[in-house]
Amino acid sequence: MDEDLRFMIAGGGTGGHLYPALAIGAEITNRKPDATVHYVGSKFGLEARVLPERGLPHTLLPISGLQRSFSARSLGRNLLLLGRVPLALLKVRSLCKTLDPNVIVGTGGYASALPIKVGIGQKIPTVIQEQNSYPGLTTRLFAEAATAVYAGTSDIGAYVDTEIEVTGNPVRSEIRNGSKTTGSELFQLDSERKTVFLLGGSQGSVPLNRAIQPVLPALQDRGIQLLWQTGPNNYEALKELESDTVRIKPYIKEMAHAYALSDIAVARAGALTLSELSVCGMPSILLPLLNAAADHQTKNAKTLVRAGAAVMIQQADLTTANLQETIIGLLDDEDKLTAMGAQALSLGKPRATEDIVDKIFEVARS
Repeated sequence: MDEDLRFMIAGGGTGGHLYPALAIGAEITNRKPDATVHYVGSKFGLEARVLPERGLPHTLLPISGLQRSFSARSLGRNLLLLGRVPLALLKVRSLCKTLDPNVIVGTGGYASALPIKVGIGQKIPTVIQEQNSYPGLTTRLFAEAATAVYAGTSDIGAYVDTEIEVTGNPVRSEIRNGSKTTGSELFQLDSERKTVFLLGGSQGSVPLNRAIQPVLPALQDRGIQLLWQTGPNNYEALKELESDTVRIKPYIKEMAHAYALSDIAVARAGALTLSELSVCGMPSILLPLLNAAADHQTKNAKTLVRAGAAVMIQQADLTTANLQETIIGLLDDEDKLTAMGAQALSLGKPRATEDIVDKIFEVARS
């Protein structure tokens, strides 16, 4: 079996589910170049762009996420989703027959639900990797029947009635190998100045983008630089704000160098972002997404706040004065920043990807 291992890795919709899938797949391929790794995602998710760009074998399903609001538009989208599910199921079953995977790995999001369901139904070893402190719907539905569940934190044990293995979240191995000097050259910022890194996830965050704008003059007055990832859809409206001390990018691929250059991050509280911040020992100001399912981003953020690795500002408390005072106050307190970074690093699990793949290989060989 070792000479012909085949893996289906399903997950996506957002970077928080896609990038763990890619990290796991890359580690599998790194160890066993002859293994087959096939990704499954959604036609409507970030993976529809990323997987073809990287030339990775993949199948895209015609499904989108379940809408949780009660508007007429949401109802219409959910009805459309119901109509697409049978076709998506057929594609997954056909792929399972063709690929005959040794293991199906689900990293969450709507793109992983049907492959996990089919895998369990066909008695294919199926594992779930859950990033969030509050597990997503796919994990809550299928955790009990899955072969194994690998969790970013122990918090999910309160929500699923099955044994979990706390591994941490898979992050790209190169994320902790950034260079401040390279970051300075890459983003054309001064490595001697304090730098704030604002990121709202792979798609950006309109509230974060709005919140930082009135703070720019105060940062500039103090010689503080800003590296700003706006998200692709927001870039054109904001790029004119770029200056000698403000670098604005729609999307940053060189995240390792961005973290290495920065002194503090202002970010949403997606699980993957927090895992990267922890592994890199990055102090942070976290602004959880207000309408995240079951407020899971607040739950994620509290893990870092309790450890002293981050400060949290809820959306209701987000004002220009509050954000400005928090950023400048922390940057002015070198001892506190150092302590926050050390606490973040203590939470990091840099070997999470390797540990998860160890376990996946054990499942494949059992």
